[in-house]
Amino acid sequence: MAIAEKRSLTPWIVGTLVLVVSVFLLVKLKPILTPFVIAGILAYILNPMVDKLQKWRVIRPIGAMLVMLLSLGVLTALLLTIVPMLMDQVSNLSDRLPTFIRWVHKQVVPWVNETFHVRILWNADYMADYLTKWAQLHNSSIKEAASKVAPVIVRQSSGMLMLASNLVLLPFLLYYFLLDWPRWTSGLRKLMPRRVLPTYVRIAGNMDRVLSEFLRGQLMVMIIMGLVYGGGLMLVGLESGFAIGMVAGLLVFVPYLGAFTGLLLATIAALLQFDGWSGLLMVWGVFAVGQFLESFFVTPKIVGDRIGLSPFWVIFALMAFGQLLGFVGMLLALPLAAITLVLVREGMQAYVGSHYYQIEPQPDTTTVLIESEPSKRMD
Repeated sequence: MAIAEKRSLTPWIVGTLVLVVSVFLLVKLKPILTPFVIAGILAYILNPMVDKLQKWRVIRPIGAMLVMLLSLGVLTALLLTIVPMLMDQVSNLSDRLPTFIRWVHKQVVPWVNETFHVRILWNADYMADYLTKWAQLHNSSIKEAASKVAPVIVRQSSGMLMLASNLVLLPFLLYYFLLDWPRWTSGLRKLMPRRVLPTYVRIAGNMDRVLSEFLRGQLMVMIIMGLVYGGGLMLVGLESGFAIGMVAGLLVFVPYLGAFTGLLLATIAALLQFDGWSGLLMVWGVFAVGQFLESFFVTPKIVGDRIGLSPFWVIFALMAFGQLLGFVGMLLALPLAAITLVLVREGMQAYVGSHYYQIEPQPDTTTVLIESEPSKRMD
């Protein structure tokens, strides 16, 4: 009997040791895991395209290469489009700052004073002169701070080198992930004990369904909302509007962060570009329409409520895993949250179906007899 109990505990002991070692290695190796995690997530999203090419009689090495080149080409084109626009917007900020100060002085401050019956004093010439004198007064401290920052930047050169190496390594990792994906999944299936194989297949299938619906659905939502925001801002005439809209769309996976960030950037750009309120109101209208479409049409149709990851848990997962594992944790946050959701559902089903949950308490016969005695006496 003792031997049987010891054998029954062995899988749990082994599983616990594997989990502990995996978490330890994940924490220790997180500085070098970023390209592997990014390549793994991209490979999971893009693997159906390679499978589709195989059905069209394209051998897997060629299909993996084509999908890798296509995906990296799209990402590169997106970066080459967005980054220069944002850099131009930043450079234009300093040029248009005096115009913005005068606009605030002539239109915004009088409107606030008249509407709210307050008296705000704002002198554009005084503000410009004050900023100039402040810069001259703190010139030495600024130089001292810059001299302190320079050695830090030099020390961080190894980090920049690591970033460059990760960017070079990413295409190769993505190719080999796509190439070997079926072999790895079949290998995991072969390692499972035969008696737990049906349970593994069911849980793995549920995880794949949740992850595929969430990751691929969110990717489609990000692209669609980026085009909606970017196209709308371009139509209203906002310079660098497409770049700001794409940034807002790419941040949609964090609830409300994309719309808030895009609205903030677009508002600053509109205040610097347009002279009146009309341009600013049109920019706000673009984000109002975009948020309405995302909340009531795009996200419900593409992702839907079948996953069960509420905005609360998405934000919590991003913050928690980011705090624990840094940037790698933020990359793994949503996949791990979806996997945890499946495991919690499985645990709840096992608990509800257990003997401990379903057994009903026995009636208290003593209480019944005591309550029945007064009625007999009355009779």
